[in-house]
Amino acid sequence: MEEIEELDNNQDRYDNHPWKKIIKTVMLHKKYFIGLLISVIFLAAIDVAFPLINQWALKNYFVEGANYTSVPFFIIFYVGIAISYGTIIFLFINFAGKLEAYTSYELRKEAYLNLQQLPFSYFDRTAQGWIMARLTSDARRLSEIISWGLVDFVWGLLSMVGIIVVLLVLNAKLALIIVVSMPIILFLTILINSKMLKAYRKARSDNSQITAALNEGFMGVKATKSLVIEDENTKDFVSKSAKYKRSSLRAVLLSSLFGPIVFITCYFCVGSTIYVGAYLTVDLAVLYMFIDYTIKFFDPVMSISEILGQFKQAQASAERIIALISEEAEIKDSPEVIEKYGTIFNPKYENFENIIGDVKFENVTFKYNKGEEVLTDFNLDINAGSSVALVGHTGSGKSTLVNLICRFYEPTKGKILIDGKDYKQRSITWLHSNLGYVLQTPELFSGTILENVRYGKMNATDEECINALKIVHADEFISKLDDGYNTFVGEGGGKLSLGEKQLISFARAIIKDPKILILDEATSSIDTQTEKQIQDAIEIVMKGRTTFMIAHRLSTVVNADVILVMKDGKIIERGNHKELLNNKGYYFELYKTQFQEDIEKGILNR
Repeated sequence: MEEIEELDNNQDRYDNHPWKKIIKTVMLHKKYFIGLLISVIFLAAIDVAFPLINQWALKNYFVEGANYTSVPFFIIFYVGIAISYGTIIFLFINFAGKLEAYTSYELRKEAYLNLQQLPFSYFDRTAQGWIMARLTSDARRLSEIISWGLVDFVWGLLSMVGIIVVLLVLNAKLALIIVVSMPIILFLTILINSKMLKAYRKARSDNSQITAALNEGFMGVKATKSLVIEDENTKDFVSKSAKYKRSSLRAVLLSSLFGPIVFITCYFCVGSTIYVGAYLTVDLAVLYMFIDYTIKFFDPVMSISEILGQFKQAQASAERIIALISEEAEIKDSPEVIEKYGTIFNPKYENFENIIGDVKFENVTFKYNKGEEVLTDFNLDINAGSSVALVGHTGSGKSTLVNLICRFYEPTKGKILIDGKDYKQRSITWLHSNLGYVLQTPELFSGTILENVRYGKMNATDEECINALKIVHADEFISKLDDGYNTFVGEGGGKLSLGEKQLISFARAIIKDPKILILDEATSSIDTQTEKQIQDAIEIVMKGRTTFMIAHRLSTVVNADVILVMKDGKIIERGNHKELLNNKGYYFELYKTQFQEDIEKGILNR
């Protein structure tokens, strides 16, 4: 998670690049943006006009010998201003609300679409909690700041300018009191806000850690309960929460400093205005207007200072969500490939060649990020339709080999050829549409059994889905369910057993009719009876397909055409089950040890 840590720890840098991107996003719905600006301009104009209207009333109706014949017209005018006020407030709330909703929608959509294009390697190194925080709290925070913050900022700025212009025109000497106070407030704003940016970045970083801890806690609740580590998890979460609390309190403290300073400055200016106005013997109506304007002037100052603080807070959110939107895929198709085969969202299926299933590694070297090389000058040639078992201890390179075949990662050096052609010369979508992948831990989506199978082939009919389920003998347990094939599996398939979920994931892979099938220890986490069912199904679906099986239990690969025994990223033995046993090498020792363990556990009979 190097990119994340770098972003989180870069506390002192202000980058306006995220805001350029966000402004472009806002302008996708410019009619609401323009409507909001016009509404706020009128609102500021009315705010500036009110003290002038009141001053006119004081001069004309609160003096000796006043003429009241114009009072009805004044009342009508005043009521008209009030109605205009209400209308404008309705409009800016309406426009701001719509701008917030659309901005949040666009940010989340862009981020999610980019996530769909990022390779497995990105998710392998990025915490889920970090991603979730970007799509939820950061997107919401930004949309709120952009819409409602824009209202406060534009209104405040226009009100301040309008007030200063009016005061300078009416009495430049009294107006200087406010003008002189502005550099002081500006200096304090810059000073405090620079510290606020650093504080809010730290708070957002700590919040991401809390989100990640929550996600892990909920996803791993079974492990937590079985390992009895509730206390340790609670202590860890409380520690992260306390850290977030401290960073948030510091940010809040800095935010709260500005208000009292502005209030003190405001009433100092009011007192100075009264004193200077009395000294200059200013007209009472004008003096009242100056006092009113002085108080009103500091309302927008407060609003602008608050919104600047919020923008500093949002800077951290902006950097993170734009980083997610702008994240470049490490593994992507070249422009020439995209032109021919299309993109993941707009594939040109008519140009997709039929796949045979030959797989070849030519001098492949690979390492994860800045780590040590996992494979070095690795060579492998597998004919179409062959079943290949990959065995070896953890860290031997089995999963790396499969990840490279699936193009979840790409070779650091060398080539991987599918049907004699470098797979980089064809699209990722072309390859993945011809792959079937069954994970060790099956992943189901909320919905029915049929819907989960149909994810393997979105245009599949119910009959095709049911047939795939029958091939893997899943119909045996489905027939006992009240709703049969339309049974809802629950979140993550929680209503089904592990073995039942695995059968469904097998059916999902089979319905795709893949030419290359990947079985990633697909039978290691299920019971013996279910394993027998799946083994029978595997024998059927492997025919005519190139199959790579990562196996921990060697009893599941005895019928493989080729068994590759791997150690430290190298193939140390190769052959079928009988040949490897006769060699009495590394595989023989593995098999003998596991065979004895199975007898002791009662998996095999003596």
